[in-house]
Amino acid sequence: MTATEAAIWGIHVKGAQGDSMFREERIIGISWGAVGDLGEIRADREAYKAAVRPHFPDKPNGYVINAASQLFRFVTEMKQGDWVVYRSAFDRRLHVGRIAGDYRFDPTVSKEYPNTRAVVWQKTLPLTAVSQGALHELGSALTLFQLKNYGDEFIEATAAGASVSDQEDDETVASVTAEVQQTTEDFILRNLAKHLKGYSFQAFVANLLGTMGYRTIECRRGPDEGIDIIAHRDELKLVPPIIKVQVKSTEGNVGRPEVQALLGCLGAGEYGLLVTLGSFTNQALDFARSKSSIHLLDGEALVRLVMDHYEGLDPKFRSLIPLRRAYVPSPPTEAGGA
Repeated sequence: MTATEAAIWGIHVKGAQGDSMFREERIIGISWGAVGDLGEIRADREAYKAAVRPHFPDKPNGYVINAASQLFRFVTEMKQGDWVVYRSAFDRRLHVGRIAGDYRFDPTVSKEYPNTRAVVWQKTLPLTAVSQGALHELGSALTLFQLKNYGDEFIEATAAGASVSDQEDDETVASVTAEVQQTTEDFILRNLAKHLKGYSFQAFVANLLGTMGYRTIECRRGPDEGIDIIAHRDELKLVPPIIKVQVKSTEGNVGRPEVQALLGCLGAGEYGLLVTLGSFTNQALDFARSKSSIHLLDGEALVRLVMDHYEGLDPKFRSLIPLRRAYVPSPPTEAGGA
């Protein structure tokens, strides 16, 4: 089996003991030891799900599916001659090897990693040996996964010892940064849609406007009369603009009739804001563009505001969309840019 024919796998290891065990014992391993010897399970995915499920009765179905899939791949899809890569959290190096044996269940080697395969370690590489895109792919949330986009970089670096740091720019930085941002935005939007419906979404929007410097009044809850929040800049509501807000917790499209209805609720000098977790039809967007007093805020734009003003949100809302501050790579500034 040639290098180009062999699959390239990424794997994670927890703790210093597991890290040293991988290299000293010349193996890789994965957990889920409670399931027992995987070699006794019929070699199909449904059989693996059935074997995993009784051991994790309190876990959601998604956990069972992910665990069974990874165990199935470790036993049946991974082949001798395949490549395997892991990143050590302790020496901050990349360890590249080739699978040298079939699946074995051996809890005497490690209770944490009883499911094992023999490995011949080929090379240890610095993080600079591959691009930022390759490192990002290696950071998959799964324990075991196949490297499909940047896997060849690890093999080429093992053979040649090339260093991406020798290049003028790492062209993968922009795509990694964009992917991280998109993943965060998707997480926020999904959690807002999951946890906030009706009046709870109305309260969230009022709180978000508050972090932006507006004073807000939530309208009395009852039959929908078109206005959910009134926002203004001063306590006495004397300083314009006065903004009348309508919120839609739907994830579907909001059409022109809803925008027209909001316009009908506005008095002289007032502005209307329509907020939705979903999006707007082209007819709604065209109508709003023709009315300077109407502004539309769809799910994507709302998420960007949430990211900008996250720290000021009420703790009860932050708990629904838990985020932490982190730095991501900044793409090189193009020539002539600011």
